[in-house]
Amino acid sequence: MNLAVGLIIIFSALFCIFSPFLMKAITPGFSPEKMEQVVMFTRIMFLSPLFLGISGIFGGVLTSFKRFFIYSLAPIFYNLGIIFGILVFVRFWGPIGLAWGVVLGAFLHMLTQYPSSRQLGFKYSPLFIMHIFDHEVRKVFRLMIPRTLGIAVNQINLFVITIFASLLAPGSLAIFNFAQNLQAVPLGIIGVSFAIAVFPTLSAFSSKNDNENFAKTFSETFRQILFFIIPLSVFIFLFRAQIVRVVLGAGEFDWEDTRLTFQCLGIFSLSLFAQSAVPLLARAFYAAHDTKTPFYIALVSEAVNISAVVLLIGKYNILGLAIAFSLASIVQMFLLLSVLRFRYDNLDDREIVISVGKIVIATLFSGAVIQGSKYVVTSFVSLNTFLGVFFQLSVAAVLGALVFLLISYLLKSEEFMMFRDSITKRIFKKTKIVLEEDTGEVSGM
Repeated sequence: MNLAVGLIIIFSALFCIFSPFLMKAITPGFSPEKMEQVVMFTRIMFLSPLFLGISGIFGGVLTSFKRFFIYSLAPIFYNLGIIFGILVFVRFWGPIGLAWGVVLGAFLHMLTQYPSSRQLGFKYSPLFIMHIFDHEVRKVFRLMIPRTLGIAVNQINLFVITIFASLLAPGSLAIFNFAQNLQAVPLGIIGVSFAIAVFPTLSAFSSKNDNENFAKTFSETFRQILFFIIPLSVFIFLFRAQIVRVVLGAGEFDWEDTRLTFQCLGIFSLSLFAQSAVPLLARAFYAAHDTKTPFYIALVSEAVNISAVVLLIGKYNILGLAIAFSLASIVQMFLLLSVLRFRYDNLDDREIVISVGKIVIATLFSGAVIQGSKYVVTSFVSLNTFLGVFFQLSVAAVLGALVFLLISYLLKSEEFMMFRDSITKRIFKKTKIVLEEDTGEVSGM
């Protein structure tokens, strides 16, 4: 932690000093007034990496001990801090309050995980120089460098998109970010959550060289992610206009902005399966202490992204950025999967193929019902109102979800059975607790 904090402070200070030059390189299309504001926002928000860096270490401790509940609360408090900045700081300090809200959110992200980390044995000690030479610390550095470079590649990806978007029509960058944030919801809930949850188990099997159970666990998790994310991708694609209108179609967000945003969202949804699988695939390599392969593949996917942006942006404008991003994500996923498959020889391939086939069939039936119910609902409500759009979205989504689950049941999907059993166990467990409490009260009387 001391090493991380020291490095973060040094790099954050350097970025703060040179932020005017960096922002000009990243957003060359911004006006001088907007550039001045961007620099000020950037300098304030460079406090957040310090808190998030410490929180990241706490998070690593918690996930290694499989304490996922507290770990999952940290992002909620991060967002609460940002919301507090919007509601309170902005009122007193103006737009710059947004930046201080991000800093507050980062602090709360760290603070949420500290008590549990301390309970597990963490105790701060101001050791620094002598521990640089510790064997385990040097091992962390060896594994960290490719991982850090891999994250840097992802940031370069965002920089490239920001640079090109800032050269397009005003609002293009905001439209791209809005669409990406919308599709990031299922990505975070499904793809990232499953990957984080299974990582300690994969690490344990890898440390024992238990390739059979490693492959089986990976396959089950991979199929579970696809079971949720493939139908969600189709749902998002079919409901892209309704989602954007419900979430963003108000205030100064006019129809042209709405149209471009849902078109970007539709493109993102086509690669959502790949984006959701990448966190699991990357952690499968990390579990084997291989951080280099994901980095090399990230470089290749970034080259694909930049090349596609250059080729497509002239004709498709902001949609070209979305296409390039999606294409790079799909390339990254298939390269990671191919290398992992080659390394382990068998990833329970037959089960993956069978499961994907059943998921696709169930999704097709579900999509047909969604599309049909959308037209039926339209005859009863006006789509010129928020309530009308929301009602159409709700009814069609519920019907589509029910059809997907029904077809999955009829096809005897293994992933559906696992999902059903997990829900049943939770309900049974809660019922049992309530019954035991009631019995205890009766006995006490």
